[in-house]
Amino acid sequence: MLFCSIEFIFIFLPIVLLLYYLVPEKVRNPVLFLASLLFYLYGERQYIYLLLLSVVINFFAALAIEKAKNKRKRKALLAGTLFLDFGVLFLFKYSGFTIRNLNYLWMNYKDGNVLFPTVRLLLPLGISFYTFQLVSYVIDVYGKKVHAERNFLDFGTYLCMFPQLIAGPIVKYADMAKQIKKRKYISENLEEGLKVFTLGLASKMLLANPCGAFWNHVQVIGFESISTGLAWLGAISYTFQIYFDFNGYSLMAMGLCRMLGFSIKPNFMQPYLSKSLTEFWRRWHISLGTWFREYIYIPLGGNRKGKAVWIRNMFIVWLLTGIWHGAEWNFFLWGVFLFLVLVLEKTLWLSFLEKSKVFSRIYMAVLIPVSWMIFAVTDIKELGIYLGRMFGIGTVPLAGNVLQAELISAVRSCGIQWILCLLFILPYPAKWYEKHKKDKWCILLLLGIFWISVYQIICTKSNPFLYFRF
Repeated sequence: MLFCSIEFIFIFLPIVLLLYYLVPEKVRNPVLFLASLLFYLYGERQYIYLLLLSVVINFFAALAIEKAKNKRKRKALLAGTLFLDFGVLFLFKYSGFTIRNLNYLWMNYKDGNVLFPTVRLLLPLGISFYTFQLVSYVIDVYGKKVHAERNFLDFGTYLCMFPQLIAGPIVKYADMAKQIKKRKYISENLEEGLKVFTLGLASKMLLANPCGAFWNHVQVIGFESISTGLAWLGAISYTFQIYFDFNGYSLMAMGLCRMLGFSIKPNFMQPYLSKSLTEFWRRWHISLGTWFREYIYIPLGGNRKGKAVWIRNMFIVWLLTGIWHGAEWNFFLWGVFLFLVLVLEKTLWLSFLEKSKVFSRIYMAVLIPVSWMIFAVTDIKELGIYLGRMFGIGTVPLAGNVLQAELISAVRSCGIQWILCLLFILPYPAKWYEKHKKDKWCILLLLGIFWISVYQIICTKSNPFLYFRF
């Protein structure tokens, strides 16, 4: 079930909120847990048992890890739990990709039959997100950073809470433990949550979707047939789409959590204002970056054991970051691309970029769309063609009037959205909102934006979240 759907906004959410606030406080977690399972069941009926099994296994595994007094036994329990969690993720997300490539190598080496039968498993919604939450939980219990949760329903509420179950943010148990047990139920939270949810809904419906439509239009034309200008406009549209889509989802998740009495940290901090890729990845998908830093980069030694080890650790982290997003070769390439640029920045020109006011903006204006194209185009051959078109390699010369008509058509179809996107990546709208969000006229404005967004939901034929496929 999508947050930006009529079923969710006008049926599921009102019923859940009504029940949630009518029942006594002590049974609100069970109500939320049950509602979250129904939410997941609506969109992923065949894998609800997998989610429940993951909850059960990690709940009892964490208790066993905490209870075990022998360090060797604790390590064995942790290793076994991580093997199960990552094994399930590998089975559903990476096994098909692995088998395809092994078969390809085998057929080239031994002309004839494939080595393994083809595996086609539907990817369970949210598995990358809730697996990382489970892993962080059991590791923190092992490291004695948190106590194992002894109430199964409270643990299930933490993991399955519908605002962040399917597409994050990745919320650590350590940040939610106190709120799971006790939180404030005040009208201001409900009002503020509705406002934040509306901002996220508008980000998705009014900014991300139109830009996504233009990117789809460029793909339909075919990469071999586009000009350099259209290639850049397509890349810029996708750059806007992925930000306002994912940030919109994160804002909706924050708003829903606020309505339920929870507070979660922002997942984005105006990333497109960054002066370097290093800064960008401190501002983009903050919960994922924090997870990799705390559970991979620092345990490997971070930057404390010399330059060679630091480069190795950077490579591992960014390769895994790429792989986490999908089982296709372009995600491997994307992770390696990020690794190379980040290492070069930190060893050569980061200080220059941080001081620069003009060049750093030009640098990021080129780098970000290029990186997102590596991310977006899964076919490596098509990716090579598209990047070539962006830099004028292999483009077919077009007459001036054709180029002019192409540009005019693009501006007519998406020009207003591009201007709005440029405006809303700047800090001024957010500052303006914080200053006026309690004014009556601002509330009326948000109400109007809400209904315009609902109208777009009704009129839009295709309305997926990009990060659902990760």
